Amino acid sequence: MKLKFKDIILKETEDYIFVNKPPGISTLADRSDPSHLLDEARKYLPDLQVCHRLDKETSGVLLFSKNKEAYRYAAIQFEDRRVKKKYHALVDGRVSWKGMEVEEAIKVSNKGVGLDSQGKEAITNFNTLEVFNHHSLVECLPITGRMHQIRLHLTHLGHPIVGDANYGGKPFFLSSIKRNYNLKKWTEEQPIMKRVALHAVKLGLVDVHGNFIDAEAPYPKDFAVSLKQLRKYV
Repeated sequence: MKLKFKDIILKETEDYIFVNKPPGISTLADRSDPSHLLDEARKYLPDLQVCHRLDKETSGVLLFSKNKEAYRYAAIQFEDRRVKKKYHALVDGRVSWKGMEVEEAIKVSNKGVGLDSQGKEAITNFNTLEVFNHHSLVECLPITGRMHQIRLHLTHLGHPIVGDANYGGKPFFLSSIKRNYNLKKWTEEQPIMKRVALHAVKLGLVDVHGNFIDAEAPYPKDFAVSLKQLRKYV
């Protein structure tokens, strides 16, 4: 792994470190990839613990604690739904949402992850930020923190995340928005984003001293370029 942990730090306090996790890196050990972000974090500070997870393909704010008390304090807030979380997603189709709430339970089993009335409660609120010809930029505010929650809830609404092949999302090709797009001979067009178009923009919580702390993560290059192209050919 070429990544240096210190290069992705957004904010560091006495007890916590917020980082901007790049896409394509697992938060914890993964069966398909032995390298992971926690391993790199502990090269920076050996006692660091990760307070939550982001999917391998998801980029954005990830929180680490420097000591056991800070970890416990964060864990309680995640459990009590007091951590403020904001994501941005590029979705298929044009949507106009303001306070759109989805409350659909999610079940995780050896067969996979999916919506299931017998699963655990899962709630997400959605707001439209920008609308393009065939896509929309959506703000996602998860109240609970179930696995693949935002991805499943957007698919439930009929507007899966761009590039999310597991849940019906289509790849985003420049040819789909640019007229008279010419592809070089003998080449195959590649999607602008080669992953699920989901980014954890902001995360905030109360620290062990009672102060509210948060951090905001800028878009990674692939997300920023996708938005630039969508705005250019709107």
